[in-house]
Amino acid sequence: MSLQPILGVIGVVLTILGIAMLVPAAVEAGARGPDGWVFAASAGFTLFFGVLLALGGRSSGVVRLSVRQTFVLTNAVWLCVAVFAALPLHLSSLHLSVADAAFEAMSGLTTTGSTVIVGLDQVPRGVLLWRGITQWLGGIGIIVMAMAVLPVLHVAGMSLFQSESSERSEKVLPHWAQIVRVTAQIYVALTALCATAYWALDMSGFDAVVHAMATLSTGGFGTSDSSFAIFQSPAIEWTGIVFMIAGGMPFVFYIQLVTHQREAALANSQVRSFLALLVLVCLILSAWLALTRGMAWHDALGLVSFNVVSVVTTTGFVSADYGQWGSFAVVAFFFLTFVGGCTGSTAGGIKIFHFQVLFAVARVQIRRLFHPHGVFVPRYGGKPIPDPVFVSVLSFLLLYVLSFAGFSLGLALFGLDLTTALSGAATALANVGPGLGDIIGPAGNFASLPDGAKWLLSLAMLMGRLELFTVLVLLAPSFWRA
Repeated sequence: MSLQPILGVIGVVLTILGIAMLVPAAVEAGARGPDGWVFAASAGFTLFFGVLLALGGRSSGVVRLSVRQTFVLTNAVWLCVAVFAALPLHLSSLHLSVADAAFEAMSGLTTTGSTVIVGLDQVPRGVLLWRGITQWLGGIGIIVMAMAVLPVLHVAGMSLFQSESSERSEKVLPHWAQIVRVTAQIYVALTALCATAYWALDMSGFDAVVHAMATLSTGGFGTSDSSFAIFQSPAIEWTGIVFMIAGGMPFVFYIQLVTHQREAALANSQVRSFLALLVLVCLILSAWLALTRGMAWHDALGLVSFNVVSVVTTTGFVSADYGQWGSFAVVAFFFLTFVGGCTGSTAGGIKIFHFQVLFAVARVQIRRLFHPHGVFVPRYGGKPIPDPVFVSVLSFLLLYVLSFAGFSLGLALFGLDLTTALSGAATALANVGPGLGDIIGPAGNFASLPDGAKWLLSLAMLMGRLELFTVLVLLAPSFWRA
């Protein structure tokens, strides 16, 4: 297996990362902050290796990667970017340990939003901006991976998602590269629109930019330990709801809208199921909160909607400690952690697409029980679901459950209590951010966890972001055989 094209792609990505580091370097220099030289030196170091690898991996002709090379490339890119993104965090005035810097970088790039930094209100602006940039870059990287890489690898049945989402736009956008380019343009435009809306609602310009990057990437890194609660503004929260939902939608939906395929966009089954789920859960939990806490209905609806949308889209912003809303709400939020947004979005979790395929097959199986001689075909998006796709989705869900159990047991080995171990594994695998309980709940963070637990959670974040199969396949001996 030739590593030259793999190293070349890694070099290009690192070059982009190094250029991005110059932005917080300039912000720190302009504010006379303590970390300007850190980001400048890290940018130079990253650019050196990036350009070196890009030149070394350069090819004179068109290179077509094999499936094995694509698997290795996907994992290697995320690992290398995480290592270099952690560099300025480790060298900054925060003096983060290697484990803490790696955890924070991995959390940013996988758009998880879990943090080990305490006292964000006093953290230098360059560091806050860099955290937002890592999430923003991770968000666009996730979309590209979901739309262009994972369907080709047939990971978790996403070839069917590609069939549903891409065929309708082939006449206008015949190549995936065009789809990725248009998606990037939409991503940038939505981010700018979100930042403008936040700024118009009296966020500072800096806060608006950082929160916009974290909102569209469904990442959740903010500029205060209090997250959105610091703003005390329902208007800002409802704006956040709108753009968190936008980040959790499949980006092919926007491509269809801008390419005048509105009928296809409105017929998207993922979008309808995603929005219906949000409405239903928000209404149920709002009624619960209003009845049990004596809260006015409209206040309960706003409070619940923000936090439910944040968890389901795996953004991780919080406007209140929902761990104090009672056992029903806590259990509900625990299960919502696994749901996730739509495939082809920046959101993590199991994702609506996989649930739809599973429910379609389950519905057919139930009908067969009542009509043993009937012929029933499970469908998704109006098309029959091939058996390999169902097997892939079912395998993914089984691996997800086993991984969750394994990471939970691993965290328990480090002495974490049941709530922290279970919710920590869930939030890392689903790339949500906050867990449950007093330690890593909405009002806490991951700073007090042992270093071993942080490394384990970093692995869980990566596996969850790469849809499990992409990482676990590297452990199979047959993968490395010629």
